[in-house]
Amino acid sequence: MRAQRSEPAASRAWSGLAPRAPVMEVFASLQGEGHFAGEAQVFVRLFGCPLRCRWCDTPGSWRVPLEPRARVGPAREEAGLATPFEVATWVARVEPGRPRTVSLTGGEPLLYPDFVRALKALVHPRRVHLETAGAHPRALAAVLEAVDHVSLDLKLPADMDPPVPLAGASEAVPASESEWAALRRSTLALVRERDACGKLILSGDRAPEAFEPLLDDVAAFASELPLYVQPVTSVNGVPSPTPAALEALVELARERELTVRVVPQLHRVLGIP
Repeated sequence: MRAQRSEPAASRAWSGLAPRAPVMEVFASLQGEGHFAGEAQVFVRLFGCPLRCRWCDTPGSWRVPLEPRARVGPAREEAGLATPFEVATWVARVEPGRPRTVSLTGGEPLLYPDFVRALKALVHPRRVHLETAGAHPRALAAVLEAVDHVSLDLKLPADMDPPVPLAGASEAVPASESEWAALRRSTLALVRERDACGKLILSGDRAPEAFEPLLDDVAAFASELPLYVQPVTSVNGVPSPTPAALEALVELARERELTVRVVPQLHRVLGIP
């Protein structure tokens, strides 16, 4: 097994080889979360994320390997530090039929804004959807015109362990609740009146009332943003919420006249990637 060293590979992705990005996998499946749950898509998962969400179901994407390898489809493996052109060819290769929307996920795709911008033209006429934690507002502003939809995780700082910065990253990761609140407001302002949705991840050890400051920010900065309450699929010792907790969080959103639905992780329900 290759050593998981993050600093050298992350630095290479941002430096002379840009706009390459470290690709973990490219595969076709059904979108399991958010506004487009159930839609046939191709997923491009990138290595690298400074956040440490306790309920993360893809912790293997956190660190950038020294020599990343990309799984393309069910069996093929390629050198993972890839150009947008290489990734566009992999997208076409894994599609079982007509072109599909491309979902950029991770990890955190906003670590590689040049890559995201360059990929858009190469996969045309496919839509490009961005799945992000929203912790990099400058990068988000830089890629907004290159993506067709933003799926924004609205995270509680209490649900995260201390961040682990990646070498070469251009934006510092928030650490305190006040830093997260300021970042969240700027991110919500960026997606206001755009094709976007917000996801609220609710676990069994988190009270719905903890989301009230977050919901207040949505109401103030992007009141038209549709929200999807996503119950945690029990992972890493983090329990799933009760139906009563889900109902309570929905009502807190409705009290603020926000559009909200509960959508479980469809891919977990169906047992697909």
